[in-house]
Amino acid sequence: MPVLKLIVSLWVLCILCGESLAADPAPWGTYRGNPQRTGNTDNQPGPDKPAVLWAVKSQDHFVASPVPVGDKIYLSGLGGFNRPTIALFPVAGKGPKIEPVWSKSAPYLKFATVSSPAVAADKGVLVFGDGMHQDSGGWLHCVTAETGRPLWQLPVPGDLVHLEGSPTIAGGRVYIGGGAAGVICVELDKATLDGKELDLATIAKMQEERWKELLAKYEEQKKKDPDFAIPPSDDSLYKPSPKKVWQVGAVKWHVDAPVNVAGDKILVPTSYLDKEKTGERALYALDAATGDTIWKADLTLNPWGGASVAGDTVIVPGSSIGYYYNEIKGAKGDLTALDLATGKPKWRKDVPAGIVGCVAIADGLAVCSGSDGKVRAYRVADGDRAWIYDAKMPIFAPPAIAGGVVYAADLQGTVHAFDLKTGAPKWVLPLAKDPAVMAPGMVYGGVTVQGGKLFVATCNLEGPFARKDTVIVCIGQK
Repeated sequence: MPVLKLIVSLWVLCILCGESLAADPAPWGTYRGNPQRTGNTDNQPGPDKPAVLWAVKSQDHFVASPVPVGDKIYLSGLGGFNRPTIALFPVAGKGPKIEPVWSKSAPYLKFATVSSPAVAADKGVLVFGDGMHQDSGGWLHCVTAETGRPLWQLPVPGDLVHLEGSPTIAGGRVYIGGGAAGVICVELDKATLDGKELDLATIAKMQEERWKELLAKYEEQKKKDPDFAIPPSDDSLYKPSPKKVWQVGAVKWHVDAPVNVAGDKILVPTSYLDKEKTGERALYALDAATGDTIWKADLTLNPWGGASVAGDTVIVPGSSIGYYYNEIKGAKGDLTALDLATGKPKWRKDVPAGIVGCVAIADGLAVCSGSDGKVRAYRVADGDRAWIYDAKMPIFAPPAIAGGVVYAADLQGTVHAFDLKTGAPKWVLPLAKDPAVMAPGMVYGGVTVQGGKLFVATCNLEGPFARKDTVIVCIGQK
């Protein structure tokens, strides 16, 4: 009997452990790479002596963070008249002109996307949302990482509905905020087409066959009437819809920030829109399986950066402003630390600056960047400030941490590197003055660090460099 009890106990433990592990996002399966939001997953620091390895000039504006996809880097851009573009660039780019491995735009993409994708490397797919505040509705997309070919799409209609925040993939499910649509959970590997349930492998095969048919028809049209032959586009492929598991908070919440996953909990930040008089300022912890509320914590300021998690602590930044350059003066912010299990407050700190980016957590420190140009580090345990670094230029972008080094990029396009333990400066790289770049620009999405290289892209939607060219930059060892 004792042996039988032991076997049963071990079996139950294995099941519970399996469920817990299955709920943890894989590297780059969530915003900024992991629940700690460090913008890095291999802990390899960037260069000691930085140099621009390559730069791509553009007229698009890059709001979202760059995301590593194997040996490539993903960028989403916003062009004139809100024309959307997503592209995958080779990390080991060489030569004066770096071309994307693939890129997508209209007519497949209906709205601009400022959502960094979640990567499911085991499935070879990327998932991202589109739509911005000015749009009524958005789409959740799943595409292949290799070619960008669409696999499934989920339309999410409605006023003040947009999928701006990055999704998280965990436990075979996709979780994403949808503005006034609240938060949505769908199956990654289950979609329906004409009432038939399909998996990703089957969909990929169907899309490939469909593409060959479309190309064959196009070749026939070119022979008959080349002047009127129209090449096929991704928008002509099948449009399976993923299986929706649950949706909560519609109309009541406004979820623009990325959601986070910690074990069996989904952390959902909701903001209050002063102009539209809708939403609420709070962080919800939901049951990942059902969407039921586990706890709710009221917030003083809007959590535009979303929640970061380390151990049993959740840290949420607050800001009185959004990503608006003209509202920087007089901005206020705060940091709120909560217990992951109960949502009860651990500590709270007022900050004399807006904190619109997420907090990066590593080695017991929570690091945040402010609109006053200062990067601050607080001890996760008690909220005491460990150090402060002054970049002397406003910062919207979240910091990155890799191998004991913090990286931050400001609204003048300058990248700063400093020590995680002390805040002591290591180096400063002003991209606008670098001979390989020579393009001023503001950084919204933050620095991404992977494989010992830094990736950063600029945005000139407003401010002193409005309508000037932007740039995508890879920084490595000199």
